[in-house]
Amino acid sequence: MNQQNIQFIRQNIQVAIEKSGTRLDHFLVEIFPEYSRSTIQKWISDGQVRVNSEISKAKTKLKGFEIVDIDVELKSNVENLPQEIDLNIIFEDDSLLVINKPAGMLVHPGAGNPDGTLLNGLLAHNNSQSLLPRAGIVHRLDKMTSGLMVVAKTTQAYNSLVEQLKTHTVAREYFAIVKGILNKPNVIDLPIGRHKTQRTKMAVTINGKKAVTHFNIVENFKHYTSLKINLETGRTHQIRVHMHYVDYPLLGDPVYGNHLRVAPDLEEGLKDVVRSFPRQALHAKLLSFTHPKTGKQVTFKCKLPDDILDLLDELRDFDSFNTNEDDGDWEVFYPE
Repeated sequence: MNQQNIQFIRQNIQVAIEKSGTRLDHFLVEIFPEYSRSTIQKWISDGQVRVNSEISKAKTKLKGFEIVDIDVELKSNVENLPQEIDLNIIFEDDSLLVINKPAGMLVHPGAGNPDGTLLNGLLAHNNSQSLLPRAGIVHRLDKMTSGLMVVAKTTQAYNSLVEQLKTHTVAREYFAIVKGILNKPNVIDLPIGRHKTQRTKMAVTINGKKAVTHFNIVENFKHYTSLKINLETGRTHQIRVHMHYVDYPLLGDPVYGNHLRVAPDLEEGLKDVVRSFPRQALHAKLLSFTHPKTGKQVTFKCKLPDDILDLLDELRDFDSFNTNEDDGDWEVFYPE
């Protein structure tokens, strides 16, 4: 007989006097930001939340010093079906797993893409993932960006990783190839928001959210530059938008990079290689964070994928004028 995996949230929280006048559901949303307000309101209406041992309503106004008792049974909140997918898991323990996502894999199902995503694969890998918000996924990579992602396996790990991402204490390093010649490190500190007219795109906008991107030079070519990029923030399409804005778009980017346009003096054979490269040349090669259970700093690295390595070989053969090369041989460090 199959045994169902169940998780619980059991906490007793004293309301601070500063929260006087706050609705009960709003108070709990602040405590549990990973759950929607409608989910929390259902906890309350189901009697899984009590104030001073009494069943209350979501709109109950708190006065301060009450004891809020939470005894919630977490049921699956993911409606997507498990799907056997070959996940490249480079590390796993009882708290989390780290995946090297290939280019071409969506992180979440969406319109026109109901399956074949990382989320579907996670549900098949471990059915307990269905008990966590978004199946434990705490951050994302674009479909055509490859590289490392960390996924939580427990509520404690999920909360810890979400908080670390929120406070910008997760180190994320990317390898990228951009159009144009850059010759010194720099920082791009420009807000990013939804594009005014093309709603599927992001853009630098005055009313956007703060976004900070650091980059260093790895290797120069005659028409391109490979970069090491570090993120302080994690806005949607951040690297792609920032590099496009400063006129150094990612090679191969079909949305922000005008990928079919190449320099007229580029070697003819290389023109075809660049135009046919099937994605933005971007790979998440490093993740470093505090392990939610051990409290130790853990760092994971991975190799560059074959398509980017092949592209680098072509650039070195047909567009190179120096030998400051990076072979992309990134080692994986496992936590002790």
